[in-house]
Amino acid sequence: MLRRGIPWSGRGRLLLAPLAAFLLFECASAQTRFTYSSGQVVSPAYEGWRPNEDGSFTMLFGYMNANWLQEFDVPIGPDNNIEPGGPDQGQPTHFYPRRNPFLFTIRVPKDLGAKELIWSLTTNGKTEHAYASLKNDYMIDNQVISTEVGGDGGSLRDELRTNIPPELKVEGDARRSVKVGEPLTLVAFAKDPDNIPARRGGRGASSASPTTAAAQPSPAGLANLLYRPPSSIVPSSGPGLRLSWIVYRGKAATVTFSPDQMKTWTDTRAYANSPWSPPYNIPEPPPDGKWVVQATFQEPGTYVLRAVASDGALFTYDNVTVSVAR
Repeated sequence: MLRRGIPWSGRGRLLLAPLAAFLLFECASAQTRFTYSSGQVVSPAYEGWRPNEDGSFTMLFGYMNANWLQEFDVPIGPDNNIEPGGPDQGQPTHFYPRRNPFLFTIRVPKDLGAKELIWSLTTNGKTEHAYASLKNDYMIDNQVISTEVGGDGGSLRDELRTNIPPELKVEGDARRSVKVGEPLTLVAFAKDPDNIPARRGGRGASSASPTTAAAQPSPAGLANLLYRPPSSIVPSSGPGLRLSWIVYRGKAATVTFSPDQMKTWTDTRAYANSPWSPPYNIPEPPPDGKWVVQATFQEPGTYVLRAVASDGALFTYDNVTVSVAR
């Protein structure tokens, strides 16, 4: 049946066209991922807990800085505290960009029960909280940690359940003194005793098979890695022992390392000097397992420098506290 020159089938198409356009717009909007250089906040993160042999528990924490460039220095106190038992329970005071997972631990007694630890952190005028408890859903193991950081190219192999973290030891005293502008030499020894996940061809690749050597990506595949926008999903990290120094407490902007250190935060941009950055080139470790770096401070104060050793899935830390005078 016709109605005034427009068949009902034609009317249906006219009505469906704007509806389809609206749905396409809504889908595109839902998939949009906004990223920010600055102005956003840091959210403390409770990663989960693990049981200890003596009946106590270890809680693991990290954070997410929603900015790609802005870093924060938040001293221990009202704006950076963990309670009860705090405010200082070993948390960082310098906050690098983006995701920094499994960064520190707190050991809690076996009778903690249903109590919570609350990490409160204020940045850019807004306070965020992480609530840590021993709920069953928060129990984690080595494979969970590896999966959360995209270890071994995002592998889910059962072998990663038996992985053990790297061995790490910083040579010398845990407390040092130095003057402004005077280089401080730091020597760290690290090794991966079980070689899990195994370095493949000296490189890591997010799509490499765990049973074969990682092949060089094709030009088209490399282009897809390099020119994609930053992703909101869990990024992938290539396997292989690596070690970097970071500023854990103190103004990182006033500290320089020589040579430059590979980032320990998940920078997924191409050639960003990060294990999560395509094309996932992980430098070969020194033949003697000895990493040597010099740190130079531009301002006086007390700093905590942290050596971070990783096999691409698990992390080991060792700190050095440095008192810097003029």
